[in-house]
Amino acid sequence: MAAARIARVFGAVNLGSFRVSAMIMGLTEGGEMIVLGSSHRASAGVRRGYVTDSQAATHAIREAVERAEKDAGTAIESVWVGCAGAGLGSRVSRVEIPINGRRIEEEDVDHLLVTARDTLEPDGRMVLHAQPAHYSVDGPHGVANPVGLYAEQLGVDVHILLADGAPIRNIITAVQSAHLTVEGVVAAPIASAHAALTPEERELGTALIEIGSDVTNVAVLRNGMVQAMRAIPLGSGDITDAIASRFGIRRQHAQRLKCVSGSALASPSDHREQVPVDPDDPRAGSINRADLVAVVTEQLGRITDEAGKALKAMDFAGARGGPAVLTGGGAELPGSAEFVQNALGRPVRIGKPQTLRGLPPAHSSPGFSTLVGLCIYAARDPVDIRTVKAKYQSQTRARGLGLVNRVWRAGRDYF
Repeated sequence: MAAARIARVFGAVNLGSFRVSAMIMGLTEGGEMIVLGSSHRASAGVRRGYVTDSQAATHAIREAVERAEKDAGTAIESVWVGCAGAGLGSRVSRVEIPINGRRIEEEDVDHLLVTARDTLEPDGRMVLHAQPAHYSVDGPHGVANPVGLYAEQLGVDVHILLADGAPIRNIITAVQSAHLTVEGVVAAPIASAHAALTPEERELGTALIEIGSDVTNVAVLRNGMVQAMRAIPLGSGDITDAIASRFGIRRQHAQRLKCVSGSALASPSDHREQVPVDPDDPRAGSINRADLVAVVTEQLGRITDEAGKALKAMDFAGARGGPAVLTGGGAELPGSAEFVQNALGRPVRIGKPQTLRGLPPAHSSPGFSTLVGLCIYAARDPVDIRTVKAKYQSQTRARGLGLVNRVWRAGRDYF
């Protein structure tokens, strides 16, 4: 069987507080996405999504990308960059234009999107995404494609994702200093949703809770798009810090205890189990597993409480809510889905990156959803109204020859 021919190549870098990861993905002529190379290394110079040491961050980015390039056997010059902090926030802006009872044409949709583009009000912040969430025709009900329908009014709800400008510029500078061009900065929930959610979940209404090292992003998706989002300055790294503080041990030992022996669910046998702090050094002592689990659940409870408040603020609570998907590195904690499900009172599952050819098992876990999603996002090239250019002429009504041409086109289409 002949090897698939790669038509396009995409690069991605996820700049996290725990790790910096890179991926190179190829898109075949037949539309299949193939992971050509990927890598990760410990993060440096990043804290809660903000660059705190540009030189250290640049070095980490360059090393991660070079490893991915070696794995892929090809070099890249540009990347899509994931962002989990920088004061991420969102809102939905509704825009309508009159149609006056006629049939909606593609030019009308273009006009609507250009109108929406011209009404963006970032309030001094940087716009990361401005994407049409769904269209409406003479009312609030969403339609996937309004072209061909008759209407008095055509509307669109635009999801605008904002970030603080200076932190985003710091991220871009760190990447550019690694001799890479930035194709775009993508909010982590946008990317993760492409990798970890099914099309049905994105359409019907799902909460995406992404627990990173220092930041937890909570997003609500409906009609195929992120419609609201909140960033919480808490993450799995805070669980690690709490373990280190409670037991007076080094952070690297606390991280290992959390990953190897930690759990979000208590067991009756926990009180009878002693866990070594450092298996290579008996002098480091041990701690009772029940005490470890207590610290984990206490900190995870803080994160879950804040996530619940965020969902309520986004009108995704009670009867108006739906299922949730838990992803990010924090979702790899045993029992995390059950814990969050009990806390939020709604079905919760763990979200992992979708299966792709060439994706190594080490990068198939929830902690790499954003990285994989960045490549999928780039390959799908979703509409951003900031890049829409007017394709229509003047919006005056057809008269004279213009009306004749329109009638002729209608006759050609229907007869």
